Amino acid sequence: MTRTTLATALSLIVATAAAQAETLRVGMSGGYFPFTFVQLDELQGFEVDVMNAVAERTGDEVEFVTMSFSGLIGALGANRIDTIANQITITPEREAQFAFSQPYVFDGAQVVVKAGNESTITGPADLSGKTVAVNLGSNFEELLADLPNAAEIDVRTYESNIAQDTALGRVDAFVMDRVSSVQLIAESPLPLALAGAPFSEIRNALPFRNDEAGLALRDKVDAALTELRNDGTLAEISDKWFDTDITVVAD
Repeated sequence: MTRTTLATALSLIVATAAAQAETLRVGMSGGYFPFTFVQLDELQGFEVDVMNAVAERTGDEVEFVTMSFSGLIGALGANRIDTIANQITITPEREAQFAFSQPYVFDGAQVVVKAGNESTITGPADLSGKTVAVNLGSNFEELLADLPNAAEIDVRTYESNIAQDTALGRVDAFVMDRVSSVQLIAESPLPLALAGAPFSEIRNALPFRNDEAGLALRDKVDAALTELRNDGTLAEISDKWFDTDITVVAD
């Protein structure tokens, strides 16, 4: 093969590889520490590291698209993003609309109260007659609605500031995932405390549109997640942010 022919062949290989690479548009709120947040003008967190690792395996580029959490599901359905990396819990309603990857975080729903109130509110059974905040668009409102005492709980949805309003006594408690709650209490100056044990296991995964292109992308990302799980990369990313492995079912 001549040098000219070899150079042409190499150019075709590079061009083909570039054509196969895609831009994966990943939606997230950028305000859910330590999963996705902005610090010193840099988007970072567990979700950012996971999606960068996925793209490294698939050979794609990642474009992070930040917006309010409540708008993420609509943006995915409208094809403005390709998936959501913001601790999206698998629920029957969401499974009817989207195709999910394998779970990559296993967690639980947690009641959090103002410090000092954890002796009177020790779990969901004590929320009767109480005001409880949840993030708008999250699955925690649904989990509260499934409780035996759901009719006695005043649930209030928030775009933000549920921790602040709980600490100030504007609501009696908020419900969030256990992992984020522990991190928030450890990092925040707000007087907050866990109220009992998690009351529901939740499995978080990446949703994709349930069409031919979405399913193909789901399968590609899912294969990358399997590689990252098998070689220990998921565990390493989890340990970086949480000092424990939240990517496997807890013992």
